[in-house]
Amino acid sequence: MATLEIINVSKSFGRTEVIRDVSLQVEDGELIVFVGPSGCGKSTMLRMIAGLEQVSAGEIWIGGKQVDHLPPAKRGIAMVFQSYALYPHKNVRGNLGFALKHAGVRREEVEQRVNEAAEILELGDLMDRKPRELSGGQRQRVAIGRAIVREPQIFLFDEPLSNLDAALRVHMRVEILKLHQRLDNNTMIYVTHDQVEAMTLADRIAVFRNGRVEQSGTPMELYRKPANDFVAGFIGSPSMNFLNAEWDAQTEKLSAAGQLLDGSVLQQAGIVLPGESATGLKLGIRPEHLSLSPQGEFSGRVQVFENLGGESFVHINPVDDEVLVAKLEGEHNFRPGDNCCLQANPAFLHLFGADGQRLS
Repeated sequence: MATLEIINVSKSFGRTEVIRDVSLQVEDGELIVFVGPSGCGKSTMLRMIAGLEQVSAGEIWIGGKQVDHLPPAKRGIAMVFQSYALYPHKNVRGNLGFALKHAGVRREEVEQRVNEAAEILELGDLMDRKPRELSGGQRQRVAIGRAIVREPQIFLFDEPLSNLDAALRVHMRVEILKLHQRLDNNTMIYVTHDQVEAMTLADRIAVFRNGRVEQSGTPMELYRKPANDFVAGFIGSPSMNFLNAEWDAQTEKLSAAGQLLDGSVLQQAGIVLPGESATGLKLGIRPEHLSLSPQGEFSGRVQVFENLGGESFVHINPVDDEVLVAKLEGEHNFRPGDNCCLQANPAFLHLFGADGQRLS
């Protein structure tokens, strides 16, 4: 186990800057998830930690030792890729032990480490099979086992579940959490574009956009107090609703979707209101914080209704060009065109300025 320090790291390919002055510290034993849309720089950051890409500026420290000048083999890391990258002509045992044999590790120690990894990942009955005889989930477990046998200071995961079907991804998320616990909480860095994976796996999340870290914190810190509208819209499923809003300092009312909200209600939600009237604001409401109510502030016709059995999603159009999505518990039955009134829980409202930053 080890700490990781990323200090003012930048990366450019020619004139294109893909990582912009990122600083981040990962604690010993922490599982941190890098999340963000495609092309935001999260995988490039992981590859620089691994030594597969050189930093253009800044420093990377692992376990108190500067490593950005060292080759990958000298950094004390092991990486699990999106593709399984297994040797097709070797069985599971051969795949698990290949790197150790290549490094000159004694035969007895190779066998011991391979058997320990096989026990952790429940691969005992598969040791003599070739990759073509394994399912996608089994191949990924072998790829993870190949990292475990190296006994690294830090595990790096680069979107390891993206090639799996939905049900198997859920199962493997649980397996990775169990693995983190069974390995005495080794330091792990996990890259994904799936915010559900990030929320369920992470001790801490770092949200990337355009080569920068927009915000880092625990999953619930990002969910409850997103720093800006980008983080607010990225974290949470379904995404947060945003309504165009204006603040009238004289009347102390916020106008959104044709409704007026009292300033005192917003202040109870921890919102710091502008001292002067302001336009271009965004009122944020998560779908799970909307409920059905005949006296609800937001009413409109149903555009789409998604019935999932124990829960459902109703999409209404309170004003032109704006849509509110509500997550409803239990069984409901709406049809497109039906009238629907929604009540927002005032304790969970969010307000963002014209620059996208949270007003709190």
